[in-house]
Amino acid sequence: MTSSLLYFGCQNPEPKKEVVNEQPADTFQYQVEQFADIKILRYKIPGFEELSLQQKTLLYYLYEAAQSGYDIIWDQNYKNNLLIRTTLQQIVEKYSGDRKAPDFEKFMVYVKRVFVSNGIHHHYASDKFKPEFSQEYFANLVKNSPEAAFPLSQGQSLEDFTKIILPLLFDEKKDSKKIEQDTKKDIVAASATNFYEGVTQKMVEKYYNSITDRNDPHPISYGLNSKVVAEKGKVVEKVWKVGGMYTQAIEKIVYWLEKATTVAENEAQKKALEKLIEFYKTGDLRTFDTYSILWLNDTNSTVDFVNGFIEVYGDPLG
Repeated sequence: MTSSLLYFGCQNPEPKKEVVNEQPADTFQYQVEQFADIKILRYKIPGFEELSLQQKTLLYYLYEAAQSGYDIIWDQNYKNNLLIRTTLQQIVEKYSGDRKAPDFEKFMVYVKRVFVSNGIHHHYASDKFKPEFSQEYFANLVKNSPEAAFPLSQGQSLEDFTKIILPLLFDEKKDSKKIEQDTKKDIVAASATNFYEGVTQKMVEKYYNSITDRNDPHPISYGLNSKVVAEKGKVVEKVWKVGGMYTQAIEKIVYWLEKATTVAENEAQKKALEKLIEFYKTGDLRTFDTYSILWLNDTNSTVDFVNGFIEVYGDPLG
């Protein structure tokens, strides 16, 4: 900025400073916690308050539908995750010992890592978390949580329960890798992820080769919504749908999605939701393809959502 200035009554005037319209400092707290290699972040949602009541209601229903699948992702990541989660949660809530002890702080870091990753394996590296406290200390945590509702099986003693859960957490060789990608190994049998049980990589590949239609110009995403298991010497799929595997959770998902259809922003969004509901009820993968196209073509809705068995990177075979 250049200007000519006249000063009166001052022998050594300071040059006039340019007035800058400064923006107020951003006081929003983006990072709320940090532990291990994890940062917990919050995000601003610009424009949320300007949404209509109908749109906010839609968001609520879609959120509840997503939350209804919470246990599914834990179980898919590892078959013992839900048992472990309940155990850790009960200790956090009911432990009666010293909560300021260094080992308890290490225990809480472990708990947080497990909850962020939806299981006992790292969400990226896929390695099993290594507790920084001893087995003896964990056994002490269980013993000194007298009001805890641990997931004991019928007739099981707390001592026997502890003996079962300790190796799940502390045995570094047991289920050590959630997703094994070393091609020198059987990546199905060596993976702790819960998409397969009692089968080998060769068995799974042979099964899918036997049911794949090679002449189909638009093949379905085989295995996208199922667990492959061996039953009575045969390889079968347990399909995730209403009336199938995970039916209790999926029924809740359907309930909230059906409510979402009543407040959809437009006909295109409503049709996509209805087709997603149909997929959950039938387990038909062609229906899922139709839904996906309807969802993709809905470019006018303000509220967008992703719900379904979509991400395949948790499966060693993809």
